Amino acid sequence: MQMKEELASAYARATWNMVEPIHGAVYFAPEARARYAELGVDGTAGYFGSRAAALGPASAELVIATFYNFNPERVRSVVPAVWRTASPEKLLAARLAAADATLRRILGSAVQSPRMERAAELAREAAGATLPHPQGRPLFAAHAALPWPREPHLALWHAQTLLREFRGDGHITTLLGAGLDGIEALVTHAAAGPVTAEALRRTRAWSEEQWARAVQRLHERGWLTEGPALAFTPEGRERRERVEHTTDELSALPYVAIGPEKCAELRRLVRPYSLALAEELLPWRVGSL
Repeated sequence: MQMKEELASAYARATWNMVEPIHGAVYFAPEARARYAELGVDGTAGYFGSRAAALGPASAELVIATFYNFNPERVRSVVPAVWRTASPEKLLAARLAAADATLRRILGSAVQSPRMERAAELAREAAGATLPHPQGRPLFAAHAALPWPREPHLALWHAQTLLREFRGDGHITTLLGAGLDGIEALVTHAAAGPVTAEALRRTRAWSEEQWARAVQRLHERGWLTEGPALAFTPEGRERRERVEHTTDELSALPYVAIGPEKCAELRRLVRPYSLALAEELLPWRVGSL
């Protein structure tokens, strides 16, 4: 039984990783920034507003809770003010339009191909298995209540949105169980690689002093070694690997539902799309695809 669970976690993680650029590209695409700017929403507010819009006009505290690893002060600097500039409904429409424009620009005629239709069918089948299980997954549940787009490339994007937030909510549960707050989770992510500590600190708006204090806390709790290098102790590495493994287990449901053969087919179908998107917008992910 344990071997079956380990295999399920492995192909679930591999499938999520392969399909993730389909969704993740929208956070870095110029089309997204342009659509939000048309609503009068720029920069950080565009990210928080577009991703949190499924929750409705959420409070800063709700966004802090569901996004987890961002500096709360950065969230409060744009939420709830963003809703006075653009309603959640307008931001949701802008994000979908941005995803449409991005996929059409980078993938070209592939968005109307039989290959895309089959990929969307498989991803939707996987995402459909998550719908009866919103408990404990608020950001996923909010997105799961949104209508499905009709066009295959957008159905694929929406399916991966659900799968991403399903996994993300489970990851937060795991981090809480491990006793890691938001910035500590980032520090352990940096120690594991491949994203640099500076990139994680800066994009989540933590100061150098706040980061140093988190590093010190983790050192005192036995996660990190002494010295300037950000390195795990054997215990810390084992605990971080346990976090990742538990996250995989909690997010395996949709992939187990469609089975390893369909997961392999989905990975094969999506790989050229994910590579094209990663090469254009997510270069740090190319090596993992």
